Amino acid sequence: MARVICRNLCKRFGDGLAVDHVNLEVGEGEFLVIVGPSGCGKTTTLRMIAGLESVSSGEILIDDKVVNKVEPRHRDIAMVFQNYALYPHKKVFENIAYPLQLRGVAKGEIEKRVTETSKLLGIEHLLQRRICQLSGGERQRVALGRAIVRHPRLFLMDEPLSNLDAQLRIQMRREIIRLQRQLQITTIYVTHDQVEAMTMGDRIVVMRGGLVQQIGDPVTIYQHPANRFVARFIGNPPMNLFDGVLENKNGELQLRTGFAQYSLPGNLREKLLQRPATGATPVVCGIRAEDVAVGGMTTDQPQGVIDLVEPLGSDVFISVALGSDMVLARANPDLALTEGQKTPVGLNLAKIHFFDTEGGQNLLAPTFAA
Repeated sequence: MARVICRNLCKRFGDGLAVDHVNLEVGEGEFLVIVGPSGCGKTTTLRMIAGLESVSSGEILIDDKVVNKVEPRHRDIAMVFQNYALYPHKKVFENIAYPLQLRGVAKGEIEKRVTETSKLLGIEHLLQRRICQLSGGERQRVALGRAIVRHPRLFLMDEPLSNLDAQLRIQMRREIIRLQRQLQITTIYVTHDQVEAMTMGDRIVVMRGGLVQQIGDPVTIYQHPANRFVARFIGNPPMNLFDGVLENKNGELQLRTGFAQYSLPGNLREKLLQRPATGATPVVCGIRAEDVAVGGMTTDQPQGVIDLVEPLGSDVFISVALGSDMVLARANPDLALTEGQKTPVGLNLAKIHFFDTEGGQNLLAPTFAA
């Protein structure tokens, strides 16, 4: 197992800064997921850790040793790529054995380790097949086997499941989690899929535009997003956002929106950053779909018009127009709601978020620690 530290890690391509002063630490045996949209710098960060990209500035440490100038083959790292990078003309056994052959491992030891690895992955019956004869899921297992067979101290995975269909991705997610926990090898996993990030990672690094937006465990990032970008990117469906104004009237904290006015719970006063004693502060409000209630009989709640009903079996998503705002609710499919119908809309104010209108920072979230 390895411990990895990135200190002020930067990568420049010409005048562009693809990775901007990234600071993170990966503990021994940890499964860390780096997630973000295309072009955010996540793969470039991974490739610098692997030694496949040079470092413009900053440091990469593996087990407290700076490895900026260390060749990839000397970092004791195994990497699994999106395209698997297998040899189609070779058999499965030969593909898995290849990294051991490069290191001059004895033939008997190679056969032993390839057999053990193939059993671990459930592909021992495929060892004499050629890669071109395998399905996508089988090829992915072979790629994992080639990485595992070396007994590396660090796994790096670059969107390894993106070429698989939805059902197979779910199955392979479980396989990778099981293997990582069984082998206890430190793993850094890159993906653009926030569902993969939430279900696989011990901790998540959210990136955008080369910058780290937030680092934390999945529950913390979901419940306490550091800013509007994280709030919208993490979670399915994305968090609802709408404009509001915070007002402090004679010691009572109130929220005024385009569709209603609310008195906020007293505990929010202590969490909000430096609320003025009087006056009004524009904010962007955020609330998850599961914290929006529709279809009730309460008359003192704002009335909205159902714009769209999306049944998903166990749940149904209801898009409701509240004046000029659109709010999405996660509802019980047993509710008899139809498009064009009027419905009261309730917000769970204990779960509401307030974001700064300029920088987008969450006024209720503590500063995250890298």
